[in-house]
Amino acid sequence: MTDKNRNEELQKQLQEITDRLEQGVRDVFTSENYKKYLSAMSRFHNYSLNNILLIAMQKPDATLIAGYTAWKKLHGRQVMRGERGIKILAPAPYTVKRDITKTDPITQKPVIGEDGRPETEEREVVIPAYKIVSVFDVSQTEGKEIPTLGINELTGDIKDYDTFFKALCMSCPVQVSFEKISTNAKGYFSHAENRIAVKEGMSQMQIVKTTLHEMAHQKLHSGQEQQDRSTKEIEAESVAYVVCQHYGIDTSDYSFSYVAGWSEGKEIPELRDSLDTVRKASLELIYSIDTSLEEINYIMEAKRSVAIDTDKRPSLVENLHRKQEQVKARDIEFPKTGIAIMSQSVEKDRREARNSGR
Repeated sequence: MTDKNRNEELQKQLQEITDRLEQGVRDVFTSENYKKYLSAMSRFHNYSLNNILLIAMQKPDATLIAGYTAWKKLHGRQVMRGERGIKILAPAPYTVKRDITKTDPITQKPVIGEDGRPETEEREVVIPAYKIVSVFDVSQTEGKEIPTLGINELTGDIKDYDTFFKALCMSCPVQVSFEKISTNAKGYFSHAENRIAVKEGMSQMQIVKTTLHEMAHQKLHSGQEQQDRSTKEIEAESVAYVVCQHYGIDTSDYSFSYVAGWSEGKEIPELRDSLDTVRKASLELIYSIDTSLEEINYIMEAKRSVAIDTDKRPSLVENLHRKQEQVKARDIEFPKTGIAIMSQSVEKDRREARNSGR
């Protein structure tokens, strides 16, 4: 197959894979599980920017936040013993009675009394105020499961995992390393440090998928701050799904839900707008990974050839045994000649030793 034919065949395959991705995300949106997920998420409070910053400062890995009572009554979960609350600000307005200038309901102008002064009336006025309250992350609670869009983590092994993961690292222009990540993140790409980190202790499938996700971030979003986060996540996960599918690694259950979670609506405009970018990036990654796999296989084949050649070479002991057999064979065939030659050689050595004074 020529390079041109291979390229056309690969592009056709990627088109089919991205079509399955789009349909898979649509299926997530129309599923009963998605409705349950939305219903659960609607019961979580939307926090102000100030409170988001306070939560991030105290518990960076927080994902779902609610108060003690809300966890118990709305979600069927209990805050675990010994957990420390996250301190945020909650509205605590209070009312006071004050004399307010009376206004005409039609003209909206002050009502003037007989004495020529504006009339007043006593009204209750709401004074904005805040108090400190404690909230808790879902990781600090236990009880009824919170509905999710899909599985939380991929499981399972991959055939020839060591070789494939080595090819990923070789084809990646930045360093890939494992580390302990205290947050819920499974990996990240650091633009400042120009490296990719993957969480330790995950399954082979999750490691490969996460590595490809972060490689897509490095390839597509390095220094592109103008893109919103949802677009970046949709593109990175889509590329990871496409490349995994190409190599026979099925991440549908995880990736469809992940992309759906970052999409804004059933028409999934972000995904459709990004599909060309996804296909191009996937194509480039596949070519790069294939090149690395070919290089690894070439080196492994060369090592096997050397090992076979080495195995074929006779050892020192084998050489000695062969020489002994050869001497025996000569002695059997020419017994007198062999003995005579050996005797002459020994006698010659003795004479030379006496003459040299040894």
